[in-house]
Amino acid sequence: MATASKGTERDVVVVIGTGGLGIAAARRIGPGCHVVLADPAADRLATAADTLASAGHEFTAVQTDASVSDSVRALVQTSAERGPIRTIVHTAGISPTQGGVADILRVNLYGTALVLDEFLPAAGRGTVIICVASQGGYRLSVTPRTERLLAHTPTEQLLDLEVLEPSSLTAPEAYSLSKRGVHVRVARHSIEWAKRGARAVTISPGMTATPQSLHELDGPNGEVIRNLLNRSGSRIGTPDDIAAAIEFLASPVASFINGSDFLVDGGAIAYQRFGDPAGPGDYFFTREPV
Repeated sequence: MATASKGTERDVVVVIGTGGLGIAAARRIGPGCHVVLADPAADRLATAADTLASAGHEFTAVQTDASVSDSVRALVQTSAERGPIRTIVHTAGISPTQGGVADILRVNLYGTALVLDEFLPAAGRGTVIICVASQGGYRLSVTPRTERLLAHTPTEQLLDLEVLEPSSLTAPEAYSLSKRGVHVRVARHSIEWAKRGARAVTISPGMTATPQSLHELDGPNGEVIRNLLNRSGSRIGTPDDIAAAIEFLASPVASFINGSDFLVDGGAIAYQRFGDPAGPGDYFFTREPV
């Protein structure tokens, strides 16, 4: 654990995942707060800590695996010791080219469920948790029954759901289903967070210039993504685009937004749904609803 602190209690901003989006969010909403950085990779965490230190932020860096309950519980305890937790930005996740189906479901869906569970007791009036989902959560047709299962199944039983059987999904399908699960899981949890005077929301970025997303451009879907951007007249987003939206969602002016998803994708999903009169384009899955 690394720390750079002036010893004065401040509101705490917790950023889980120190990739491009995590660092952009920390720099955007961290000033005046104590930032707690969390990431499983020691080298990535050290780089993030150096970035914040050079910019004068007060912070604590905690090596954390967001898909391990004891690790998340320890993160909550460390964060609460630094001061009142006002904002949690959960960005940790893996893309279809970064892992197999089981890993995608464990990190993206189960990990988010753990973070929601463990941080809830530490939430107070004005606390906001913002979980990063993806435009991918809109790409796979999901039945209402599956949505309810993803929303309500107890966390420790979540990965045992039949619909999440790894052998029945490709990595891109698992990614989209995991992110749709994040949407509905957070929406369901927002009810409990509201009882504490807190909020829970998701944000769904489109293709963004982070190492993870740019890696996808080199993967099997790279050409499809490029064609989509060209046809829709959109562009690749920047981490700062997403961090600006996160700043809005975390602010008092967004106090009436709870349980919702904020799609920030340059219009890509809108184009895919409605740009072609013949129907959704090739960035959507054509399999039967899950």
